[in-house]
Amino acid sequence: MLENKTLLITGGTGSFGKSFTNYILKKYKKIKKLIIFSRDELKQFEMQKTLSKNDLKKIRFFLGDIRDKDRLNTAFKNVDYIVHAAALKRVDTAEYNPLEFIKTNILGSQNIVDACLNSNVKKVVALSTDKAAAPINLYGATKLCSDKLFSAANNIKGNKNISFSLVRYGNVLGSRGSILSTFVNQSKKGFINITDERMTRFNISMKDAVEMVDWVLKKSIGGEIFVPKLNSFRVIDFAKTLCPKCKIKKIGIRPGEKIHEEMITVSDSFNTFDLGKYYAIIGSNEPKKFKFYSKFKKMKLGKSLNSLDNKMLTKKELNKIINKNLYLIKN
Repeated sequence: MLENKTLLITGGTGSFGKSFTNYILKKYKKIKKLIIFSRDELKQFEMQKTLSKNDLKKIRFFLGDIRDKDRLNTAFKNVDYIVHAAALKRVDTAEYNPLEFIKTNILGSQNIVDACLNSNVKKVVALSTDKAAAPINLYGATKLCSDKLFSAANNIKGNKNISFSLVRYGNVLGSRGSILSTFVNQSKKGFINITDERMTRFNISMKDAVEMVDWVLKKSIGGEIFVPKLNSFRVIDFAKTLCPKCKIKKIGIRPGEKIHEEMITVSDSFNTFDLGKYYAIIGSNEPKKFKFYSKFKKMKLGKSLNSLDNKMLTKKELNKIINKNLYLIKN
C-alpha cells in the first residue's frame, strides 16, 4: 500500500507517532517518504537521534502547528496518506483551558480537513478516544466534534478521490502520561493515588493500537469509526498488581473524569457492525456504507460497549500486561 507513497503523521513526535514511525519503517521498506509533523523542535531533534541513517533518508521532519492552515497546506503537498494523532489530551487541563483545546482539537481538525481537500491526499485516518463517546468533559466534547468533522468531510469532498475515517480506543499502556507511567512514578515514593475504587478503564497495548491504524489505512472506505474489542480492568486492581506494598491514597474524582468509559453508546449500536477483531460505527444516513458492511453481523441492538459491562482482566493477566509494557516506560 505504501510502496512509493508518502505518509504524514501529525503529532508525530508523541508516543503513538514514534511507535507508528518505527512500525512503518520496519514493515514498508519501499515507502517513498515519511513526514513527521509536530510543533516541538526539541522532540523532533530527540527523535532524530533514535533513528538510523538509512531511516533518516526517508524521513522529513516538518515543524508546524495544526492551528496554522497555511502551514498545513504546505506540508500536505504531494502527500498520499495522513494519520492525524496531534491533539491536546489532558482531561483536567481541558476543564481549565477550554478554548485552547477547542483551537487545537476542533479548529485544528477542520484545518486538516480543509488542507486535505486542497491537496491530493487519498486517505486520512484520525485518532479518536473513548472519551468522545457520550462525553462529560471538555476534552471528550472537543474530540466528539473532531470526529464529526472528519466523518462529515466525506460528504463535501465532491469528486475528489479521498476518504476520512476514525479510530477510537481507550488507554494505551506505555504511552506518555498513561496510567502505567503515572503509577510507576508514584510507586517510587511508596504510594499510588486512586480517584475512586469503582473506576474501570479499557486496555490496549501500543502494538495493537499501531497495528489497528495500519489495518484501517488499508481497509477503510470513509466515514467509519473503528473500535477495537478490548478488555477492561479495575484501576484499583491495576495499582495493587503494579505495587502490592504501596499505600493506596484515595484523592477523589478529578474534574471531568468518568467512573467508567464508553466506546460505543446504545444509540451507536444501531449503526454498528461486528468485523471480528473490530467494530465499525457507520453514520445512520449513509445507505451505501450500510450496503457495503451488510455482509457483517450487526452489533446487538441497544447494547453499549463500556468498561464496566465488559470482560475484566484478572490480576494475573494484569501482571503479565504490566511486565510486558514496563520497557516502554524505561525507553
